[in-house]
Amino acid sequence: MSSPLADRIRPMTLDEAVGQRHLLSKGAPLRNIIETGIIPNLIFYGPSGTGKTTVANIIAASTNKKLCKLNGTNASIADIRSIVAQIDTVAAPNGILLYLDEIQYFNKKQQQSLLEYIENGSITLIASTTENPYFYIYSAVLSRCTVFEFKTVTPEETVPAVERAFGFMSGELHCGLDIEDGVVRHISYACGGDVRKCINTVELLCLSAVIPKDGENRKITLENAKLLSQKTSLRYDKDGDEHYDLLSAFQKSMRGSDPDAAIHYLARILAAGDLPSACRRLMVCACEDVGLAYPMIIPIVQSAVEIALKVGLPEARIPLADAVILVCSSPKSNSAYNAINTALADIEKGRYGPIPRQLQNKHYDGDDVKNKGQFYIYPHDYPNHWTKQQYLPDILKDVVYYRHGENKNEQAAKEYWDKIKNQK
Repeated sequence: MSSPLADRIRPMTLDEAVGQRHLLSKGAPLRNIIETGIIPNLIFYGPSGTGKTTVANIIAASTNKKLCKLNGTNASIADIRSIVAQIDTVAAPNGILLYLDEIQYFNKKQQQSLLEYIENGSITLIASTTENPYFYIYSAVLSRCTVFEFKTVTPEETVPAVERAFGFMSGELHCGLDIEDGVVRHISYACGGDVRKCINTVELLCLSAVIPKDGENRKITLENAKLLSQKTSLRYDKDGDEHYDLLSAFQKSMRGSDPDAAIHYLARILAAGDLPSACRRLMVCACEDVGLAYPMIIPIVQSAVEIALKVGLPEARIPLADAVILVCSSPKSNSAYNAINTALADIEKGRYGPIPRQLQNKHYDGDDVKNKGQFYIYPHDYPNHWTKQQYLPDILKDVVYYRHGENKNEQAAKEYWDKIKNQK
């Protein structure tokens, strides 16, 4: 019993695997590939505890190639050379199936050392990663592999695995288990879709239960289940995809004016202790998505963020919740956001020209200037403090970057300036 329970009861067939029905159900692409027995180079991408290693082991068991395993966190070039040395030997007459876990930790040189062998088929590579392979895997390796995304397992999908784990532990401990109502459901939901965590929590619960007298069952209580799983519910790695997915959901929920979803994602971010990220996304959303529809929201949100950072967690949740709900409830406009993006796009394309003479910060002209003079018109000398004058460079003089949003605030400003600028 030295290895974790999750390893001891790892599924041996595709039908026993939990979740990933989009890949493993009858007729699904990955299952069809596996059942042909001709395995191409594969990359499994997804959160931990979703079955990547399990599926790789099932594939390895179905092939006549020699299975070699490496982990990117501790493998070296010497380990790769040792595997390569077995090619075309008695030890591996049909080639090698290399399961490389956490490939994102392999540097470019290590990944390149595999290229020749996965190209000619001497090595069949099955790599797994919790990070986006298009960012972390060398393009030459990536182009020779097929990527399959493993999705987070739902709590409902983990229930059979939890029940199976309790049954297995009952056999190992040679006693029955009295499992209190709600224990299985709590473990399934508290472990956030991580099957490995679910199963290992079952093992902890069984081992920590009071040792019964002969003939009695072990008591598995909901109280202990809550105690042992209370810190396992969140997937959060500040450098990983889950981090950015959560922040993206938070901002998009505010942009979409859904206060319930936005508060939910704020709670998840704060539960992980990531106060700075919550504050940053909140301020960006106030400027980008509410903006000129309600300009006063910017100092209001800034004030709420300053309070949150000053008082810290857990009290910071209160001003941030106020600000998040205000952003969700406010009218939306991205007119300023679009304006600056369009202007920057012109700059990047080289679409800019000399600043008009009347706007330059000088009051004299060189000998090469035929029409000498500043020619700046001071708007405050005219009715309504405005007069027609060219401000953009000649190449852009007719360009329109800012277009008024349809909200009340911007339409009022548009009406005001249309009236003034159309006056003769």
